[in-house]
Amino acid sequence: MSQCQLQRHLERHRLGSVGWLRAAVLGANDGIVSTASLVLGVASAQATPRAILIAGVAGLVAGAMSMATGEYVSVQSQVDAEKAALALETRELRAAPADELTELAAIYEARGLDCVLARQVALALTRHDALGAHARDELGINAFTRARPVQAAVASAMSFSVGAALPLLVILLTPAAFMQPAIAIASLCCLGALGALAARAGGATPGIGALRVVGWSALSMAAAAGVGAAFGVTG
Repeated sequence: MSQCQLQRHLERHRLGSVGWLRAAVLGANDGIVSTASLVLGVASAQATPRAILIAGVAGLVAGAMSMATGEYVSVQSQVDAEKAALALETRELRAAPADELTELAAIYEARGLDCVLARQVALALTRHDALGAHARDELGINAFTRARPVQAAVASAMSFSVGAALPLLVILLTPAAFMQPAIAIASLCCLGALGALAARAGGATPGIGALRVVGWSALSMAAAAGVGAAFGVTG
């Protein structure tokens, strides 16, 4: 393998890893925020530790299923759109191959190739895999960006569940008297770390990413706790 090929290989895998990392971090972030807010709201209503734990487990299950369902529907819609676009492109290649070749050459010319070289590249790629060339360069569809609904749904549900498990562990391990502050502190610390990780993966400043996530998450938890305190009953 040449140095140039090795560089492309490493870059491709690094970018793919960043995409999955950011998706996993966002899923875990949602799990922590929603579950911590839920259990803090229930705790502020003076519920028993058992009731708080049950509410948290129910929130984890409901949230994970909701994330999986939403992700599956969203990505499946993208799959349907990709299939329709590829079917249309297949018909156009059969009906007007010369026009499609000219269109592909124009794409390469717009990217910086001279007209002769653009035509040569378009012709070579068309002979090799006409639909693949148009899918990749005209429609923006390739093997690395193709939507995978089941994979996306499972990944979303798992990352959400991992994040949601944190407040539940705090409930199990912390005395009732210290449960609320322990949930808030542990959740915000983990959210700050996840925010910094997501920012770093995206090339942004980790500190700013952490502060942004912690700030909005703290507001969410405070609002839920306020609702629980306002409508809870004692005794």
